[in-house]
Amino acid sequence: MATHRELGHSGLHIAPLVLGGNVFGWTADEQASFGVLDAFVAGGGNAIDTADVYSAWVPGHAGGGQSETVIGKWLKQRGRRDDVLIFTKVGMELAPDKKGLSKAYIKQAVEDSLRRLQTDYIDLYQSHKDDTTIAVSEPL
Repeated sequence: MATHRELGHSGLHIAPLVLGGNVFGWTADEQASFGVLDAFVAGGGNAIDTADVYSAWVPGHAGGGQSETVIGKWLKQRGRRDDVLIFTKVGMELAPDKKGLSKAYIKQAVEDSLRRLQTDYIDLYQSHKDDTTIAVSEPL
């Protein structure tokens, strides 16, 4: 993969392609997902994008987090946490009381994501969508 570049002024260095993990634990089972992750990193990739909501829309996947869980298992089993950047998102509705971008919900959601990802840090935590029910300054 081409030379890594700085991601804005973050200090993070990223390959030109980011691997989207929305199918992990859904249309790609754990074994297939591990194969994709292994091949991506072997090819020089270093950034994996996911979200707490992936794949809550699938019957039997109430609560979401399947993609983060698969990625977390891969990170732990392969010992690759220091080799990749993890990008995840918050804000989509997981349940009537689990949605939005309030300060309290973000605190809960990030802890849930950290647990599923089996890590103590997330490299880039993003809003999946705007939350018009709160002031823009609240989550900041």
